[in-house]
Amino acid sequence: MQIYYAPRTISIAVVIALEEAGLDYEAIKLDFAAGEQTTAGYKQINPKGRVPALVVDGGILTETGALLEYIAAKAPKAGLVPDDPVLAARMREVMYYLASTMHVNHAHKMRGHRWADQESSWQDMKGKVAQTMTESCAYISSNGLRGPFVLGEVFSLADAYLYVVCSWLEGDGVDVTAFPKIQAFRAAMEARPSVQAVRAAGML
Repeated sequence: MQIYYAPRTISIAVVIALEEAGLDYEAIKLDFAAGEQTTAGYKQINPKGRVPALVVDGGILTETGALLEYIAAKAPKAGLVPDDPVLAARMREVMYYLASTMHVNHAHKMRGHRWADQESSWQDMKGKVAQTMTESCAYISSNGLRGPFVLGEVFSLADAYLYVVCSWLEGDGVDVTAFPKIQAFRAAMEARPSVQAVRAAGML
């Protein structure tokens, strides 16, 4: 497998999952500052011009949640998705919230052009990020974390996803000290070999 990623983006959640699954992969770095994600060559890999993209037998997969699910299916013994259907749904509940709400809140800081043409609107969106990300942290603390991890004591795909989103908090103006459950979650994740591996590779 080949995983196309950019440092400090949500694509690193997929790399963490690959490490957790023990699957072999080649990581291919894109330089967002140089616009490599917008080149014609990369657009043939991912027409959206975003990361992640995962090259597998049978084609190319995109979208973080889909890639995480693929990895879990490829390595069932890793237990990245719980067998209990309620727990599996709770895991996905957090993942879908991250994709639909919290990541979008974060994107308003730098990607306002996706939603508005006037630069004044971009600044207004950017000014709201600390509030909306703080509100998302409050929701995750109250409803998303049931222990050290999303599902309590057991690691799942949602933790890889949430950890990368939580790596953005200080940059988004969130006072993380107000959320001890998130601090504990990040500490638990940072003790995992998968996270240590991506840090050592300069991905976070």
